[in-house]
Amino acid sequence: MIKTVIFDLDGTLLNTIDDLAASCNHLLQKYGFPTHTIDAYKYFVGNGMAKLVQRALPESAAKPEFEAAFLKEFIAYYQQHQEDLTQPYKGIPEMLATLQTRELQLAVASNKIDASTKILVQKYFPEISFSAVFGQRENIIPKPNPTIIHDILKSLHTLPENAVMIGDSAVDMQTAKNAEITAVGVLWGFRTEKELLENGADYLVSHPEEIPELLEKC
Repeated sequence: MIKTVIFDLDGTLLNTIDDLAASCNHLLQKYGFPTHTIDAYKYFVGNGMAKLVQRALPESAAKPEFEAAFLKEFIAYYQQHQEDLTQPYKGIPEMLATLQTRELQLAVASNKIDASTKILVQKYFPEISFSAVFGQRENIIPKPNPTIIHDILKSLHTLPENAVMIGDSAVDMQTAKNAEITAVGVLWGFRTEKELLENGADYLVSHPEEIPELLEKC
């Protein structure tokens, strides 16, 4: 029986890609580097902001000191613009409200930095009482390392067999498998059905309204 439902954020609950792309492209232009398309950013994200920056920068800029400085500048700029274009996917608020009425524990596990994760969840889902919201924390290995899931389950006193991870990417499916919990892939996010299946999705959903019914079967 599922007691705890853990959601990825970017590409699952929120469509954040436009703000991420615009922020990174702004800084790439500032330094005279080539910019990238929205579709490219859909494959840059998922492993945390440091990895996003590494993927976006040209090889000529692949130097640890510059990457660190660019990352710091990117995070600061993004935090000022992370609400410009970002919106929940259609049907997400209603789905979360339905799950909340069932007294399930709802949580967020994101590779976005912790401060931004908490700000965005509170802004876009103020009516939802999430039991835990964890982003990327200092000195914690990001997903697909299962530490973030283990920390959520421990804080909510939930066993792995009573939890499910819902996300849109290989990283999320791998995280669920590494944490030994059920993996549900969503088809409205940044990645493909093929990627989700190849990385261990136990179930797939094409619309948020399918999630409450699915959870009754898990």
